[in-house]
This record gives sequence, C-alpha cells and structure tokens, in this order.
Amino acid sequence: MDISIDFMRRIAHAAAAETLPRFRSQGAVANKEQGSFDPVTEADREAERVIRALISAEYPDHGILGEEHGSENISSRHVWVIDPIDGTRAFISGLPVWGTLVGLTVDGDAVAGMMSQPFTGELFYANASGAHYEGPGGPRRLTTRKTTSLAEATLFTTTPALFKGDARLRYDLFEKQVQLARYGTDCYAFAMVAAGSVDIVADPGLKPYDIVALIPIIEKAGGVVTTFEGGPAERGGDILAAATPELHAAAMAALRG
Repeated sequence: MDISIDFMRRIAHAAAAETLPRFRSQGAVANKEQGSFDPVTEADREAERVIRALISAEYPDHGILGEEHGSENISSRHVWVIDPIDGTRAFISGLPVWGTLVGLTVDGDAVAGMMSQPFTGELFYANASGAHYEGPGGPRRLTTRKTTSLAEATLFTTTPALFKGDARLRYDLFEKQVQLARYGTDCYAFAMVAAGSVDIVADPGLKPYDIVALIPIIEKAGGVVTTFEGGPAERGGDILAAATPELHAAAMAALRG
C-alpha cells in the first residue's frame, strides 16, 4: 500500500506542535531505566499520543508499536512503528539532531517511513514514489553517495562505548579503515546516509522504533540496511547502514573481524 506525503506531513506537523514548544525549555526529564540513564520527557509522550491518534483515525485496522505507549493490534499485517523523539539525550541537551520517526511495516517489512526534524524544518520520507527530502534548499529526491571503499567513507556511530568486549576491538579496527569517523546524532546520521552526506552508520542495540522508519528512506535512496550479520533490520539489533551494496559488504566484513 502507498502512504501519501500529505499524511506524513500531517504527522510531522502534529508531532512538532508537541515537541518544538518544549525544546530548549528546561522541562522535566524522567529516567526510564534504573541503574542507567534512559531519559523521557513530556514531549516524547505527548508527541506519540497525537501521532497514534492520527494513525488510528486514518487506519483504524492497523497496529501500532510505540516507544512510550506500547503496542496495540500488532497482529495486524500493517503495523506503524513510532519513536516520537529519537535522540532524547540530544533533545534535552538542546542539540537539533533529534527527530520524530514514524514507519509502516507490512507483513514485517518496512515499506514507508519519515524522519521529521522540525527545528531545522526538514522532512525525510519514503513511500511508493521513492525517497524524498523537503526543507532548506527546496525539495529533492534522496540519493546515497556511490562510495564503495572503506578508505573513502565517512562513518557514524552513536558512541564506540556501545560496543562491548571483542565487538569493541573489532569496531576500533574498523574505524581505523575509514576516512572520517564521527559520533552521535542518532537518527540524523541515518538520514544523512540517504541524503548522500554520510556513507556508513553502525549502531548496536537498536530497538525496532529506532530503525524501522529509516529503512525505506535509505533503501529507496540506493543504500542497504541490515543487522551486522546481514539479516533484516526491522526487529532492531546491531544495525549497519551503508550507501552502496559494495560498501555495506566491506563494512560487514570489517565488523565481523
């Protein structure tokens, strides 16, 4: 099925009405994870609430999986996957590299998705027509770079600290093979792969709501998204995105050691 860009814009606008007034406002931050720090804000909860309401009104038979408000009707063939603020740590730090992620799976495959960054006025989305961008500079079709060599690649990861044990040793060797490595930016790094500014993102331990919306955006722009082992990314896990199939294969081999 196809999802109209008008519907994606409505979702982005509704979410922005909840997130932007609370951005850089010094609002309360709660911790969801005892013994660690997994922040959540009122903006997270309220943005997901309005997104779920729009989806339920438009597609009442579809299921929904959200980071903040759980799941409903996920036995449906069509399931929407929501992260109202991907990059909450950036959000509470005043950095505009967070985004609202909403993706649609059909029989478990990600077929449409959007990443909205309302502070910068950007919308990255994919539907049956391909992968597209709206924002500063005007609308355009998204296309990944044609990089095939690790030595010419720009790599992003949230932080190398997420790689544990032997995986950290393999990551460190991998990073030495690329031209440029940068950290942070969560969903924004994946969007930059689709936009042709970044070549590789390697992020371990992602949840479905961290990646589902981004899969079709990258794939329809010409990139590849899988787990580190080459499996489907829709269920989350250790996720590798790359600009070309050749680069993805090289990165996967490097991460395996």
